Amino acid sequence: MGKVTIIAGGHKIDSRLTGILQFAKHFLEEKQVELEVIQVHQLPSAALITADFMNEEIVEARQKVEGSKGVIVLSPVFQASYSGIIKTFLDLLPQKSLREKTVLPFMLGGSYAHLLVMDYALKPVLGNLGATNILTGAYVMDAQIAKEDDGNYLLDEEATVRLVQQLEQLVDAVK
Repeated sequence: MGKVTIIAGGHKIDSRLTGILQFAKHFLEEKQVELEVIQVHQLPSAALITADFMNEEIVEARQKVEGSKGVIVLSPVFQASYSGIIKTFLDLLPQKSLREKTVLPFMLGGSYAHLLVMDYALKPVLGNLGATNILTGAYVMDAQIAKEDDGNYLLDEEATVRLVQQLEQLVDAVK
């Protein structure tokens, strides 16, 4: 089974985006998929902003992506687009670094008004990085994720069904 790397483009650990990340991690671990997670906001900010391709942590993160058969790009929606943190990291990936990988976009937004951000903003960038096998992906609304008292997140049934369908396609692709 091939390795999957999740690129998480949130601004903090404690957010509803983490609910999607936890769900995806749990699902992939249950399927015994080797998994790496890159929390982009935890990479050195100066290296991200100045495009320091030689920074050790940036090199290590790029190698995780390059060594994967599948990549999940996870981003919140801000101002009708994907996060700037995701864009900054994607800019540091070598051209065509997503070639021959299955890419699965997941986005979290406040309303369905920005539902098409995945198709019109994120997917063209992924295609420019060489991705030819981009799965449909899933857009989840903030209201579909609740934080429980124990710090875990609970996704509603509709979001769960859509995420599972997409994750099953990813698992099939990386076998």
